[in-house]
Parts: sequence; C-alpha cells; structure tokens
Amino acid sequence: MLSQYLPVLIVLAFALVVAGAILFLSHVVSPRIKDAVKQQVYESGINPQMDARLRYPIRFYVVAMMFVLFDIEVIFMYPWAVVYNQFLSQGAFIFWEMVVFLGILFAGYLYLWKRGAFQWE
Repeated sequence: MLSQYLPVLIVLAFALVVAGAILFLSHVVSPRIKDAVKQQVYESGINPQMDARLRYPIRFYVVAMMFVLFDIEVIFMYPWAVVYNQFLSQGAFIFWEMVVFLGILFAGYLYLWKRGAFQWE
C-alpha cells in the first residue's frame, strides 16, 4: 500500500528540499544593507501623500461575513444535492439533516436582519 504513495512522497520531499534550499541560499547570499532610503515607501515612483492604512467601516466586515456564510451554505448543499437520490431509499434522514442545517442558517440570517446588517446607510 505504501508503494502506491511512494512516488507522491518522493516528489513532495524533493519539492520541500528545493524550496528550503532556495530560501536558505537567498538568506545567505542576499546583501543586508539597511539605510533610510531603502526603508522609505516607494509606490509607482511617487512619494506617498497619506498613510496607506485607512480604517474601513465595520459594514464591510459584516458583508464579508455574510458572504462567507453563504459560501459555506453552498459548499454543503452542492454535495448533498448530488447524492440525495442515492441515499433517499435508505430513509428520510438525509432530508431532515439538510432541513436542520438550513434552519440554523436561516436563524442566523434572521438575526442579521433584525440587527440591520442588510441595510446600508
């Protein structure tokens, strides 16, 4: 059984050794000159006019979290829909399992709706 995975393990080990050797050589060979000019920010040949780290409103993070929730929902629903007909003959457990999952997600969406997460002001 190990002989089936041996070529993959050899390629993985070779890739790790090569990557480690390249990192080690770049650390050993690279010059270490630190002066004020090299520490300045350089962007497109123009000196920066303001700080690059601006504060984002919390609404962007809420929208990103809702998007992640939707992605997780789709990731779990697609394989369920693919195998649904195969397992339906064994009982309705697979159906009720997804109903409970969707119910929990729907409760989360209701909570977000009551908190005003879907209203952009």
